[in-house]
Amino acid sequence: MNSVHTQGSKAMTTTHAPDDLVIHPRNLRFEADEAHQRWWLNGDAVATAWHNALSITFPAGETFFIESVRRFQRDVPDELAKQIKDFAKQEAFHTREHNEFNARVEADGYEIASEVSRVEERLAEARKQHPVAQLAMTVALEHFTAIFAHSALKNPDLMEKTEAESQRMWAWHAIEEIEHKSVAFDTYAHVMRDAPARKRWSIRCLVFLNVSRNFITSRWIETRRLLAQDGITGWSARWKLLGYLLGKPGIVRRIILPWLAFLRPGFHPWDVDDRELIGEAQARYGFQDEAVAAE
Repeated sequence: MNSVHTQGSKAMTTTHAPDDLVIHPRNLRFEADEAHQRWWLNGDAVATAWHNALSITFPAGETFFIESVRRFQRDVPDELAKQIKDFAKQEAFHTREHNEFNARVEADGYEIASEVSRVEERLAEARKQHPVAQLAMTVALEHFTAIFAHSALKNPDLMEKTEAESQRMWAWHAIEEIEHKSVAFDTYAHVMRDAPARKRWSIRCLVFLNVSRNFITSRWIETRRLLAQDGITGWSARWKLLGYLLGKPGIVRRIILPWLAFLRPGFHPWDVDDRELIGEAQARYGFQDEAVAAE
């Protein structure tokens, strides 16, 4: 683990990131499978709607993440600045591929323009906040993406009946979310290094709780709107979605403990070194571990 780094006025607070951590921006492109189905995830309407709702948020959301972290790139130590650069490349590639994926969702007959507009409106409001508040929001959302990514790679059976190219795209995204899971967190810690530890902790936890409520509520609403386009409405939609999230397979239930871990004083994303999952996924899907320049 890295210890305290000293670099003049850019002395960096302690990070628990592995010493040999490398963030690999993988410039991969994914096409629709030849036998593409409207319910592409295991032939399940609910699972498909939930992941479509997630994908709808990614292009605008990850652009926001890039902005909020890169704003501080010149103020952090060189090591972290390099991580921010690679983080931005990864998120830019994710944005491009999810724009392509969302176009396929539209081609499947779903109306998503209104959902995209709602996401952009919420982010426009977020951009009115103080830059450090925007960074804290990114820290919170990056924890969500990291723990969902961990669960997805740990349980590849959740997508075992999914179209091959869609499996590869979501696995690629999950790999890179794990690799860069501490970049926003360490940037926040550095920016707030002169504040009392209790203040740093309380701010990130309060923001995290607010973001968590908004994240789950928004995805619930968006998923139900997508299900309605498949004729699944009312209590039937509610119970099916609740079952998917908390019952079987329990997509949200599986992340409750790592979600709670964020609230612990002294928490760091790399308290759990899950790079073994990355290696297994790369072998499973044939990804190359080569850093590439952003286009």
